[in-house]
Amino acid sequence: MPANPKYLTKNPWQRFAKISAGILGGYLLSAIYHMVFALWLPFHKEVLVTIIITHFVVWCGLLIVPFLFKNGWHAWVLYLILIVIGLFLFYLGMQENPF
Repeated sequence: MPANPKYLTKNPWQRFAKISAGILGGYLLSAIYHMVFALWLPFHKEVLVTIIITHFVVWCGLLIVPFLFKNGWHAWVLYLILIVIGLFLFYLGMQENPF
């Protein structure tokens, strides 16, 4: 059964925003927070080993989230805010525990 056309995005910029937010933003968000967990949790080596599997799973979940938004640019704004927060936490973690 085909999708109802009234729910499909007709604007190519919105489609680009959703796809790029899902692929690029989701990947960056997943990678940054996995590195934050590796810095802040006491068992660094175990976290780095589990990143191989959990990074892909979290990225797949974050790939779907922008398609739940009406506007793809809102998804980008949310992802960028979360990325900046993650980078700040990463910066704080590097000050306390530089490898």
